[in-house]
Amino acid sequence: MKKIVINGGKRISGTIPISGAKNSVVALIPATILANDVVTLEGVPDISDVASLVEIMEIMGAKIERNFEEGRLVIDTRSVVSRPLPYGKINSLRASYYFNGALLGRFGQATVGLPGGCDLGPRPTDLHDKAFKALGAKKIQEEEAEHLEVIGDSLVGTTIYMDVVSVGATINTMLAASRAKGLTIIENAAREPEIIDVATLLNNMGAQVRGAGTDIIRITGVDEMHGAQHTVIPDRIEAGTYLALAAAMGDGVIIENVIYEHLESFIAKLEEMGVGLTIREDSIEVHKSENLKSVNITSVPYPGFATDLQQPITPLLLKAKGRGSIVDTIYQKRVNHVPELARMGANISVLDDRIIYDAPNELTGSCVQATDLRAGAALVTAGIIASGTTKISNIEFILRGYDHIIEKLTAVGVDIQLIEE
Repeated sequence: MKKIVINGGKRISGTIPISGAKNSVVALIPATILANDVVTLEGVPDISDVASLVEIMEIMGAKIERNFEEGRLVIDTRSVVSRPLPYGKINSLRASYYFNGALLGRFGQATVGLPGGCDLGPRPTDLHDKAFKALGAKKIQEEEAEHLEVIGDSLVGTTIYMDVVSVGATINTMLAASRAKGLTIIENAAREPEIIDVATLLNNMGAQVRGAGTDIIRITGVDEMHGAQHTVIPDRIEAGTYLALAAAMGDGVIIENVIYEHLESFIAKLEEMGVGLTIREDSIEVHKSENLKSVNITSVPYPGFATDLQQPITPLLLKAKGRGSIVDTIYQKRVNHVPELARMGANISVLDDRIIYDAPNELTGSCVQATDLRAGAALVTAGIIASGTTKISNIEFILRGYDHIIEKLTAVGVDIQLIEE
């Protein structure tokens, strides 16, 4: 069993580079299927979700050249065929559902195992099903998978209203609609930067997607798509995780390869707490921060405070002064980090899906477990803050989304290592 061991309480300084966005690349890789050609992705993070997607693509017949030192994937999808995808690999990550939109768009059919990923409470895919049905596909539910196929000759563009804002459903609809006949309009579309990133790749491959980043996206279907080269945007969630860590334990830390506009709501909360920042064109310097104030946080769809950052910022909140609360309107059950932080001495609890904390807290190293990806990131930060030794188990969750986390943190002075027991 692999574990992360941290000897905490040490201040940090230096530079942390940010890798390509995990939430983008897990959609970009399946999207290359639509091209029936060679697509080069630059800035690809070396994370386990990418490794799983590459393996699934190769099972379908894709030829892939990997250079993780340079963050490059060269994907040749000309030999890809639509075949039932293995449940075990599919179940290891949430983003497997993007194969539905890509395969449906190119082949008119898809058989994909039910998605896995982190347990954050109900995460239904009914909006995906609604969109595929509106485009002219029917679904046949199988035991551990779902089969989609076009009813007529091809998918046909239409207007689709998303009942709730959904990143996954918006992207999946974009993928399928790129090869549909006619115009598809997505209303109440999600606006996240990762959606713009996927739309950019699709357009580079010959699609006609307009309006990504707004709540109305228009896709004019095309018959063929071609190869392209694309650089993945920086990971705003990784950046936010390290910004919070730098605010908690930094004596001057620079976070490199950052797009400030993607983090405005998060940075606004740091500034409200009293964190000193210098914002440059593609980097943010976090100054030594003391006498922090508690704040209340409510996670909402972009451009509001990201649900993926409410857990990583929690250890920083525990160093502030006063009482505060965290409400996650996206995943109300995203509270699994709370009992683990309490195990480390935090005065924190859950009341009616609302996280309540009283600070400041003196954290002490303990044996804790990552229950999901972002909860794991929170525990890493907590372990760095805490006095003594922290052992984190279930670190497979963390490795799903944080590229070279051990090396990056070691470089700024964290006493951290990955061990096998």
